[in-house]
Amino acid sequence: MSDDKSEIGSKIVLAKWSDRFFAWLIDFVIISSVSTLIIFALFGTIYYETNEAGLWAENTQYIPTSILFFLYWVFLEYKTGQTIGKKILNLKVVRIDGFKADLKGVLLSSVGKSFLLPIDVILGGILTNQKRQRIFNKLGDTVVVKIKDAENVSGVTYLKD
Repeated sequence: MSDDKSEIGSKIVLAKWSDRFFAWLIDFVIISSVSTLIIFALFGTIYYETNEAGLWAENTQYIPTSILFFLYWVFLEYKTGQTIGKKILNLKVVRIDGFKADLKGVLLSSVGKSFLLPIDVILGGILTNQKRQRIFNKLGDTVVVKIKDAENVSGVTYLKD
């Protein structure tokens, strides 16, 4: 086994949509809290007033927060395959063949989660395949799996959790 690939096993247990949602929710709380602290540090308040500075902060908070989400997901999922939420719920992002996700796959998956999540989830739900992939997971050839142990073997069979 090469050191840049981590195999999940001969049978991959695909993560449930509910587990993926709760992992996302944990990550959302973490990044939203950090983003709120940054906005507070920059503008001196998290409450928005009707003056121009307050309106500017209110109208532009989503862009830097989405960028923060994107960087968080790309960094952690590329390095370890897991964000804090995924780690807590024993989930991991891997390539479709079970090996460590490559940067392209993580970048594509993260774009969908960070900037286009409602569209990504709705279209993924409508056009879903047997591997429970969002649209941007399909584009990046990644899946989210449930990990139960560190046993690693090739020859993938997909199972639903």
